[in-house]
Amino acid sequence: MKDQHRQRRDDRPIHAIIPAGGAGTRLWPLSRRARPKFLLDLTGAGRSLLQGTVARLEPVAASISVVTGAAHLAAVADQLPGLPRENLLAEPAPRDSMAAIGLAAAVIAARHGREAIVGSFAADHVIADEAAFVGAVRQAAALAGAGWVATIGVEATGPSTAFGYIHCGGPADVAGAPDGRRVLAFTEKPDAATAAAYLAAGDYRWNAGMFVARAGVLLDHLAARRPALAAGVEAIAAAWDGPGREEVLAAVWPGLEPIAIDHAIAEPVAAAGGVATVPVSMGWDDVGGFDALAGLVPARATGAAAGAAVLDDAAGGGPGADVEAVDSPGALVASTTGRRIVLLGAAGLVVVDTPDALLVTTPGRAQDVKGVVDRLGAQGRAELL
Repeated sequence: MKDQHRQRRDDRPIHAIIPAGGAGTRLWPLSRRARPKFLLDLTGAGRSLLQGTVARLEPVAASISVVTGAAHLAAVADQLPGLPRENLLAEPAPRDSMAAIGLAAAVIAARHGREAIVGSFAADHVIADEAAFVGAVRQAAALAGAGWVATIGVEATGPSTAFGYIHCGGPADVAGAPDGRRVLAFTEKPDAATAAAYLAAGDYRWNAGMFVARAGVLLDHLAARRPALAAGVEAIAAAWDGPGREEVLAAVWPGLEPIAIDHAIAEPVAAAGGVATVPVSMGWDDVGGFDALAGLVPARATGAAAGAAVLDDAAGGGPGADVEAVDSPGALVASTTGRRIVLLGAAGLVVVDTPDALLVTTPGRAQDVKGVVDRLGAQGRAELL
């Protein structure tokens, strides 16, 4: 029995953490506060991005925990009926990624020990080559077992200014992680010239925000660099599975420092030589805007909308899109209304039709959609957010 347990642990080496937060403002009006992008099927796969993330992690995860906002708790539970309720953690208010991941890591440490390997993976990414992803996570787990904070370094397929970068150094020399390399530094989103230089250099990878480490190593790094935040999440975790959870959560959570895991741990630990990466090509995308969707949703080959990509909610029980596209190759139509939409000579346009808002843009302006949401907020148009 002990050998069987060890085999299972080796086959599924991590306790996965999925932070499910954010409003996905660059995907407005599809993504809203009440229905953020991780709850949506944005690729026509018949499952939400969150459901896809869980399915992708199952081959390597001894357990999966989801950290989400209290407002989304019921929707997440509905989408993941197989997730044990004790593995669904609700945060009362956003405190950025470090608090969410730190709390989940501390709860996992309390349940499974500080030697347990945890891995954090965003709820709203798309990965085409899931076998490559699984292989990279297994290597990251081997690095974590050797004491590293490990991350997945995504192959840069172009000089993107939308992502941060990982500067890779020499081999990490860890058994079970043949591709592991030391991380020299994390860099912020660069300008176009810097991104082109990174791509030409060949030793930079995109930072997808995936981190794997022993729970105790992660929490010790946090205690060394953000002691108040570490003490707070440890205090909440100590009460999480007991009757005092809500009281401690209400008292401690509002005072936690809001900071991203990149700034709290990844960057300073990399500067100290404690981070390694597994470079991988796996067809990754963070679905950051309609420019990304235009490349992810395949164009229809036949029918009235031939040549255009069409996204609707038919698989989720919503109305199918009723689209005619004439001389409109490369257009993207996303519709939740079932209303007739006709494109005439609208090559490359993006049309997003919802019951209360219509967006018409181009992939080149997709990142500006966030400004629309900001202006709606400033105007007090909460019903549209």
